Order: sequence, then C-alpha cells, then structure tokens
Amino acid sequence: MGQGRIPACLGLACCLLLLGGSGCLGSQGTPQGTWEEEQDAVAKGGLWGRARYEAVKKHLGAVGALSKQYWQYMACKVWQEGCNEEEEESSPRPDHMPFPGWSLPLVGQDYLEILSTWYCSFGKCCETGDCRVVNNITGLEADLNGQLHGQHLAKEVVIRAVQEFLHSPRPEKALVLSFHGWSGTGKNFVARMLASHLYRDGPKSECVRVFISLFHFPHHKYVDSYKVQLKKQLSETVQLCKQSLFIFDEAEKLHFSLLDAIKPFMARYDNEDQVDYRRSIFLFLSNLGGNTINEVTLDFWRAGRAREEISVEFLEQRLRQELQEPAENSYARSHLLKENLIDFFVPFLPLEYHHVKLCARDAFLTRGLPYTEAALDEVARTMVFVPREEKLFSAQGCKSVSQRINYFLP
Repeated sequence: MGQGRIPACLGLACCLLLLGGSGCLGSQGTPQGTWEEEQDAVAKGGLWGRARYEAVKKHLGAVGALSKQYWQYMACKVWQEGCNEEEEESSPRPDHMPFPGWSLPLVGQDYLEILSTWYCSFGKCCETGDCRVVNNITGLEADLNGQLHGQHLAKEVVIRAVQEFLHSPRPEKALVLSFHGWSGTGKNFVARMLASHLYRDGPKSECVRVFISLFHFPHHKYVDSYKVQLKKQLSETVQLCKQSLFIFDEAEKLHFSLLDAIKPFMARYDNEDQVDYRRSIFLFLSNLGGNTINEVTLDFWRAGRAREEISVEFLEQRLRQELQEPAENSYARSHLLKENLIDFFVPFLPLEYHHVKLCARDAFLTRGLPYTEAALDEVARTMVFVPREEKLFSAQGCKSVSQRINYFLP
C-alpha cells in the first residue's frame, strides 16, 4: 500500500474507535451534551431547527450502531480471536455479510479492507508471506523504461517472461532466467527491481532469498553441507510463500553439484512431494557470455547498425555456444543447459558513453543534487572505455558512477 493512504487509514481507525466507543457518541448513539443544551439548540432553530436536530440525532444514532459493527468486523479481520464463537451461533449468511442481520455498505467494506491490509503490512496477521505479494508489473515496466539504460533486450525479455508467468494459472515449472553480461551493466539492478515490484518488502521480503556464490558457498570441500542447507532454505521459503524469488549472484562460480542439487526445484512439476515449486522464480546472474555479447554489439556498431537491431534469438545462439564450451564453470558441468532448465537467457549489452551520462544523471537525482551537462561529461570521462581503438564501451558499465559524483560536488 502506498504511503499516501496511511493517513486515511489512520483517520478511519480513529473514527471507528471513537464512534464505536464512547468518545463521540453516548451509549445510545446520541450526541453528548446536557438536556438544557439540547433544548436551547432546538428553541433557537424553531421548527426547522427541531426537524434538523431530530434528523441529525437519528443519523448519528445509526452511525454509532453501525460503527461498532464496523469496528467488530475490522477487529475480526485483523485479530480473528474470539470471532468463531459468534459466527457459529449465528445463522448461515452470505459471504458478504460478516455479521447476522446486516451487511457493510460497499464503500465502508472497501475502507475496512484497506485498513486491515495496511495493518498486515506492519503486523504478522497471516502465516505466510502471500499477503505481502504485490506483483506490480506496471510499476516494474515504468521503472525499467526510466532507469535501465541501454538494455532494450533485458527490458523486453524480463517484462514478457515475468508477466506471462504470473498470469499463468498453472505454470508447468518454475520460471528460470539467466542474466549475462559484463559487470556494471544492470544485472543486479534488475534483480533488485524485480524484488521491489513483486513484493511489498522488496529484497527484504521473507519470500526473497539472495545467494552470493563466494560469500555463501566459499569452500568446495563443504559442498555436501552446502547442498543440504541450500535445499532446506529453498523448501522452507516455498512452504512459507506460494510465490518465491531466488537470486544467485556470480552463478558461474557456484559448484556445479549445487546447481544439480536444486534441479528438482526448477524442473517440471512431478508431484513427488507436497511442496509445489511451480510458483518460484529463479534468477542466475553471471558475467559469463559477456565477451560474446560485447563482440556482437561491436560488430553491429562497426557495420553502422543500431544496437537496438540486435535480437534475443541471435544472441541466445551465441550465448549457448559459449556456455557449453568445456570450462571450469557451473553451467557447462551442470544439468542447467543439458535439460533445458533455463527458460530465458537475458543478455545485458555493454554501455556506451551516453549511457554512463544517464547513470550519472540518475545518481545526482537520487541524492537530490543539481547537475549540469558539463558535470555529467566530467563523470563519464573518468570511466575507462574499450576497445583501445574505438573506446566505445565502459569497462565497468555504470558501476562506481554514484561514488564518482562526489569528486564533482562543490
């Protein structure tokens, strides 16, 4: 829920508390005040004043009675204890009538749903992480278009793959995306953005697990122990959240047996156990294939063709060839490629000078700092560009740009 709605929810909660209790209304739902004050008000208003007073009195009495039911309904929606007994004693009623003999007006029920959802965003009113899933594809697409520079292929593939996967009522398997490209081209950036738009708590969500190869699995001699721990963590997350997101950074440095150990989580669902992994999303982030992607991009530039003409299909063939070459990498030795477990290869193209300037602009804006075109040029010129002859691509992508702007601040 957006922050702009929180004050409205708080106001609703306060009104419900006041109207449902004794803060605003008397025990019979009438305005608090002495008999003399009421008579004086009626006398001053004449017949019209009396009629208006009686109407207001009747309306407030109805609001007072209804507000108590609102509050009781909201409390049962959030805390639930002590509600079952009342429901059992009442006669059967439609789902839209929370208590016997009455139903919530549509607007009031909507506000209570908003309030209970707002409470859940801070509390622990559900046993799973599902109440924190937002799947904001519109926001994801808007942010990718506005903040991810020079990556038309990554935008296209990620949006299409995730949207189709989430809209599928019964996917055959978990969604597996493999991000490839040089460091600093946006792989981690897109992974974090996905987490932020799929889950209310973003990367901190209980439904999101991030594994960094050399940090979480540094020693190959402990690989058997790592396999047990990894499978346990994946199983626990899937049981907690029907929709889970697993991110493996530096995937090429994972021991191949770790990838094979989690193969059942990514394969087509065989219903061997009670846990359903088909609503999981796996992201593998790797620098593998970066040289191939750069060569293709450079060839297009030398031929006078725009980088936007590069197609996913053309790059995927080249990527597969490189990943299958005998080498000390987890992709070549595991069953990821052999059993076609990867649904989409997502290429991240090398970034050019004007892309680095856009990254510098974003860094200034994020910190609320003014900038000039001259300042953006100064930041971009501090980066190293390759190949030696053309000096076309940033060797570090946009990595370290946000730190470099410190040198150009007054």
